[in-house]
Amino acid sequence: MRAFLGFVLSLFLACALSFFRGSESFAEPVRAAEEASAEPVTIADNEIYAQSAVLMDAVSGRVLYQKAGEEFRSNASTTKILTCILALENCSQDDFVAVSEYAASMPDVQLNMNAGEYYRLGDLLYSLMLESHNDTAVAIAEHVAGSVENFAALMNEKAAQIGCTDSFFVTPNGLDATAACTAQDGSVQERGHGTTARDLALIMSYCVLRSPQKDAFLEITRTPSYSFCSKVPAEGNAGGYTDGGRSFSCTNHNAYLQMDGDALSGKTGFTSAAGYCYVGAVQSEGRTFTVALLACGWPNNRDYKWRDCGTLFTYAKNYYRYRSLDAMPITFRQVEVTRAANNAFSLEEQTFVTPQSDFSMNLLVADWEQIDVTLQYPASIAAPLENGAVIGDAQVLIGGTPYADREIVLEEKIAVRDLPWYFCAVLKKWLI
Repeated sequence: MRAFLGFVLSLFLACALSFFRGSESFAEPVRAAEEASAEPVTIADNEIYAQSAVLMDAVSGRVLYQKAGEEFRSNASTTKILTCILALENCSQDDFVAVSEYAASMPDVQLNMNAGEYYRLGDLLYSLMLESHNDTAVAIAEHVAGSVENFAALMNEKAAQIGCTDSFFVTPNGLDATAACTAQDGSVQERGHGTTARDLALIMSYCVLRSPQKDAFLEITRTPSYSFCSKVPAEGNAGGYTDGGRSFSCTNHNAYLQMDGDALSGKTGFTSAAGYCYVGAVQSEGRTFTVALLACGWPNNRDYKWRDCGTLFTYAKNYYRYRSLDAMPITFRQVEVTRAANNAFSLEEQTFVTPQSDFSMNLLVADWEQIDVTLQYPASIAAPLENGAVIGDAQVLIGGTPYADREIVLEEKIAVRDLPWYFCAVLKKWLI
């Protein structure tokens, strides 16, 4: 009887020892850093003509240079990159677009469509992006969403999905206009059409890299010239169309395509309120950069935008290179796993495991930019643990600014010391 009571008491003490073995302590953040190796090279704001400008890494959306990049401004016909990508994503280029009285009434620059005419949507997208026709933009918007107001709602929804934080689109062509806008506090106020240089560069990054219609967008915006005809319903063939009596030719006005062999896409814009504007992209040695320029001069300063593009894109191509995060000296301290079962059925045996994180990423950085990785995870953790259990977070920073987060995981499955395990442990102690 005494032996049995001793057995039960041993089993109870073993369980209590495990369950009340001190509280978990959390590790201090561990910092792994790669020191910068060069003196910073900067662009002075007075070297850029635009009142608002952003140079962006199109892959990550990281801003590499900005001058008033978060300032809300009119952006004229650069708006049409969003109009184009929405049409491509929501309709077929083989759709036929009916021209309304309202679309035909738009001011210059015009295709000079007539109300009641029909056009193939794919043809109109060349009119939109190469010649920047304002009547074309409205006809496309009405075809996609039923009205300009509905299309504006679609534009603002898409901008938010892309990551824009201070854009408000009212017109599909970028002509200055205002509309009612609901503020964060619930109040309704009139707000003008516009965006920021940062948001506009982000939209272009989406158009050339992430949109499911990026290839079609690039094909249209890179075409030097394009010709097409109006359409008329074919007699006796319900739903069919044939070439109409009017033909048109379009020429691409994005001069930067000829100025820079790495130029990928772009769109110009101008209104008296916005000034000259431009949004463009280049691709060089596996790197893709976007630039957005707002209020980049007024007549007679049409060429300022090309000079700014040259300054910003040259800077990006000269100084920014990919560096692998895998090459950094990131060391994980081991984590103690409490209450872990072991095959030796030993209460004293401790289990230590090394956490892991996926750092297989390339960072587009300049030589003078420092990369830091901050690790945060507990010094001990209790079993049971499934394979791939997330126990912490690794934050990647460039120049002190958060860039990306990665999960810290344990890549082992560890069973807990349950009652059957303790039974076997005490039995082994008493029988051996």
